[in-house]
Amino acid sequence: MKVPIYTLCMLLFIILQKTSSKTMIRSHLHLVIFIGLLVVNLLQVSTASIVSTGGFNKDFFVTWSPSHVNTSADGTTRSLTLDKDSGSGFASNDMFLFGQIDMQIKLIPGDSAGTVVAFYMTSDQPNRDELDFEFLGNVDGQPYMLQTNVFADGYGDREERISLWFDPTTEFHTYSILWNLNQIVFMVDWVPIRTYRNHADKGVAYPRRQPMSVTTSLWNGESWATRGGKDKVNWSKAPFTASFRNYKIDACVWKGNPRFCREASPANWWNQDASSSLTWAQRRLFRWVRKNHLIYDYCQDSKRFQNNLPKECSLPKY
Repeated sequence: MKVPIYTLCMLLFIILQKTSSKTMIRSHLHLVIFIGLLVVNLLQVSTASIVSTGGFNKDFFVTWSPSHVNTSADGTTRSLTLDKDSGSGFASNDMFLFGQIDMQIKLIPGDSAGTVVAFYMTSDQPNRDELDFEFLGNVDGQPYMLQTNVFADGYGDREERISLWFDPTTEFHTYSILWNLNQIVFMVDWVPIRTYRNHADKGVAYPRRQPMSVTTSLWNGESWATRGGKDKVNWSKAPFTASFRNYKIDACVWKGNPRFCREASPANWWNQDASSSLTWAQRRLFRWVRKNHLIYDYCQDSKRFQNNLPKECSLPKY
């Protein structure tokens, strides 16, 4: 598995918090991070296998309301707009079966209650598979919530929500989906916030057969998105705009034969053993997110499932 820069830095920070005084953190953190960045950069140069980081005009098409989609002259940045007339969206030209997708996103500033910015993968079939990032806007001064969901064989209801540990409206942050035969990992700046393992052998549905496209959208979700629909869109603040840039598609392009996408070849690095589970460093960061930022987990909602939680809730997460 590729060693992520941000993961290493976050891990070093957590370790120093637990093992050093505040004085030592201040004096040594920058040096440790600098050394870590040098090591990680060298590793990434030798292991990267980028499929596409081309322009949005090359790899994506507009799915919804072209007048509300704006792309920079060089094609490297794209924005979506929501107003009273329409939302907007775009999707990848190709479909993929396994890999990793990274997208840098800057969310709607100010009063964004009722708006939903979505970045997801979907097979767009009646029994669809889908992997969702949904950013739920909030009233001015309140934090965004990030909701993730997994659909497998047409069934979802697997929502989790976290609070972000930064303001996602002031600058771009990277949101990633790693998907292979063993696990799905949702990451924020390469910090794993959620996993969904392949427990198909135990009767748990897992996305493994249907190719998926990469899709984004900005839409009005005021009926449910903010405090269960209590806070509506403040249209006096429209238009609402979210921006996207620096995507990386490192995935198996669907050509009609799943065998090529399931092979653990050097090109399909995501199918190799190193990516079959979270690394030690990732596990530590994962537990940190769950302890400090988890707001809702369907696996903890016995009332919703009438004390009959989905089977995967009792199975290992990594």
